[in-house]
Amino acid sequence: MAIIETEATLHVAHRDNHTHRDVNGGWLRPAVFGAMDGLVSNLALMTGVAGGSVSQQTIVITGLAGLAAGAFSMAAGEYTSVASQRELVEAELDVERRELRKHPKDEERELAALYEARGVEPSLAREVARQLSRDPEQALEIHAREELGIDPGDLPSPAVAAVSSFGSFALGALLPVLPYLLGATVLWPALLLAMIGLFACGAVVAKVTARSWWFSGLRQLALGGAAAGVTYALGSLFGAAVG
Repeated sequence: MAIIETEATLHVAHRDNHTHRDVNGGWLRPAVFGAMDGLVSNLALMTGVAGGSVSQQTIVITGLAGLAAGAFSMAAGEYTSVASQRELVEAELDVERRELRKHPKDEERELAALYEARGVEPSLAREVARQLSRDPEQALEIHAREELGIDPGDLPSPAVAAVSSFGSFALGALLPVLPYLLGATVLWPALLLAMIGLFACGAVVAKVTARSWWFSGLRQLALGGAAAGVTYALGSLFGAAVG
C-alpha cells in the first residue's frame, strides 16, 4: 500500500511540475510583437519629423497618419499571408484526400512505414495503421500531421490574423501620439511613455522566451531608443539641409 501511495504521489507531482511554456507563442507572441512594431515604427517616424523642427500639429498629424497607414498595411499583409498559407495547405489536403480515396492500401502501408521508422514493431505498426485508416477523415488528419506537419482542424484564420495585427499595431503606435493628444507641447512626454511601453513589451516577450523579464525589457528599450535617436538625428540633418 505504501508503494502504491508513493507512486501515486510521484505521479501527481510529475503531472503538476512537468509543464512547458507555449513555444509557439500562441496569441501572445503576435500581439506583443505587433504592438512593439507599431510603437517602434511610429516613435521613430515622429522623432524623425520632430528632429526637423516642425510644428506640434505636424508631429501629431504625422503620428496619426503613421498609425493608420501602418495598421492597415499590417492587416492587409497578415490577411494576404495567412490566406495564401491556408490555401496552400488546403490544396495539399485535397491531394492527400484524393490519394486516400484512390489508393487506400498504399496510404495505409505508407502510414505503417512511418511508425516503423519511429521504432514501432512492424506487425504492430501495420495493425495501428489499419485501425486508424478505417475512418477516412481520421486517416486524412493523421497523414496530414505525419507527412505535412499540420492539423487540418486548426488552420489559421486570415480575418483573425488581420484584425489582431491591426489592433495590436494601432495600440502600440498610439502610445507616442497620446501625450500630444492629451495636451503635451514638447517631445519628451511622448518619448517617456514610448520608452515605458518598449520596456513593458520586452518584459512581456520574456513570457515566451528563456530570458529574464528585465533583460528582455532593457534590450527592447535600447533597440527602440536607438531607432528613435538615429531618426531624430537624420530629421535634424534633413531639416537643416532643406531649410
